Amino acid sequence: MSLPPVIYEDDTLLAFDKPSGLLVAPDRWDKQRENLMGLVHAQLGRQVANVHRLDADTSGLLICTKTKPALDFVSGQFQSKTVAKVYHALVAVLPEERAMKVVVPVRAAAGGLPESFAVDLALGPDERQPGRMRVFKGRGGKACRTEFRVLENFGRFAFVECRPLTGRTHQLRVHLAAIGAPILNDVFYGDPTVELKLSDLKRGYKGREEEKPLVARLALHASELTLTHPVTREPLTLRSPLPHEFEIALKYLRKFPSRGRR
Repeated sequence: MSLPPVIYEDDTLLAFDKPSGLLVAPDRWDKQRENLMGLVHAQLGRQVANVHRLDADTSGLLICTKTKPALDFVSGQFQSKTVAKVYHALVAVLPEERAMKVVVPVRAAAGGLPESFAVDLALGPDERQPGRMRVFKGRGGKACRTEFRVLENFGRFAFVECRPLTGRTHQLRVHLAAIGAPILNDVFYGDPTVELKLSDLKRGYKGREEEKPLVARLALHASELTLTHPVTREPLTLRSPLPHEFEIALKYLRKFPSRGRR
């Protein structure tokens, strides 16, 4: 497999546009499964190191460093939480009776999501389901905060900007699921009965009998990172464009807004 598209490169940094489905590092259980850093080391050398992770099913911006001083400097920013991260997600807004109960509800009075809100829910490993996380309402778990902004509200669906202020595993996925707006196609925390199909939006749809969803993967994309450059010491903002599937889904949600709000 060839390397993903390069978004940015200089003497110290290398940023990829990682596709959904590609692991960043070797899998804990399946060491033979293809992963980004395995490809990078094979083609560019082992001096290239990754400084942060994305879930395999999350697409978007992933930064690597080319030198040890750059690795130390950039990884220090991630550890001190001074890197600004922006994600975009397509979410399914569930009826209240199907949503998880949270400490501070954020639903608007009309049942939809407010224009902007924050979620503060501690997270930790789910002892009953290895590899997953859960909300801790009492002792246990680690403090997590995410700020959200609804960019477009389609009733049953919404296009959301996510800014995690902490960096816990599956933080965005669990926080959105906890307020009753899981990310589309989230096999861990989402609602398997909800799909975004053109036939649900377009009245009189005449397509294939075996219709595929407009977005068939986890609808979460790492869109932007802002950090301090390890050499210039100036702020550097890198951006990854929205995946094509997101653009298509948004196109039809905008075209048939009344059906999206049904």
